[in-house]
Amino acid sequence: MAKWGQGDPRWIVEERADATNVNNWHWTERDATSWSKSKLKEVLVGLVVEGEAGRCQISDLKHVEGEASCNSRKGKLIVFYEWNLRLSWKGTVKESGEKHKGSVEIPNLSEENEVDDTEINISKKKGEGDVLKDLMRTEGTTKVREALRGYLKALKTEFTLGMILPTKAAVGQKVAAERKLSGNTMQDSVLPQSLDIVGVKIPTVKILMREIFNSSADELYSIFTTKELVQKFSKCPAVIEAEKGGKLQMFDGCVSGEYAELVPSQRIILKWRCRSWPDEHYATVALNFKDMAAQTELQLECKGVPVSNEDSTRQCWKKQYFEEIRILLQQSKDDME
Repeated sequence: MAKWGQGDPRWIVEERADATNVNNWHWTERDATSWSKSKLKEVLVGLVVEGEAGRCQISDLKHVEGEASCNSRKGKLIVFYEWNLRLSWKGTVKESGEKHKGSVEIPNLSEENEVDDTEINISKKKGEGDVLKDLMRTEGTTKVREALRGYLKALKTEFTLGMILPTKAAVGQKVAAERKLSGNTMQDSVLPQSLDIVGVKIPTVKILMREIFNSSADELYSIFTTKELVQKFSKCPAVIEAEKGGKLQMFDGCVSGEYAELVPSQRIILKWRCRSWPDEHYATVALNFKDMAAQTELQLECKGVPVSNEDSTRQCWKKQYFEEIRILLQQSKDDME
């Protein structure tokens, strides 16, 4: 298997605005499970149902089991989801002021069924208060279905944003059209070539990761700032100028950037990019070192990652950085023993 960033150039596609995988024409997949769990909680918890009988509210998302993913193939988006949900509700009877609690069960929310056909079961704890149960069965079920539609709409639009991006040609056409509409008669031949790539606005995401290393903060910090150690764990020649404004280049040029801030043994801020990203597009990487006696917690925040490169960037840090650094630390420990 080729090293990360290397491989047969015949497989590299370079006709899209972000220089990879034209319009995501090839199969591209993003895991929407974690995002969906947060979104379902956002749209469901706090939902209020009011009627003549009283007032009810969804108080908690007690159980959420399942998965979701979004795929693109030949310019088309395909969404998969399957969820088993259990919600808690609480309410107050209008006339008596009595308070009651119950559950909402949604055993099979999936793309196989329309939201209107999805089973929603309402139950209540023992005792009186059936008027609230009836309220949840009627008005409550309607509100829950509306919330589920909101989740699905966000899944298909908000989450999938950027999975199909414009090609360079499309960007150029858009610029030309805008110039024409504005009355600018400048010929296309004199448009700066950089407009095809540089400055193209692309959707980005933020990656957060936490890792524990069996080393001191001083030792871990030095691994990111010492050329010899970087070359050991990366297994490639590197350019490491560990000072503010200093250059950074690793993995045969597949990763480059510069050091923006260095606080010894505490924090490193990088201007960081992968070679396959759009020209001149950089992410901001913050590495925070938290000393924990014999161990160090490394907190990584990577802001500005192109959406289409989220998974590959996460794998780069996990596989090419963190796992290799752990191997280096273990080798150093074995040598000392």
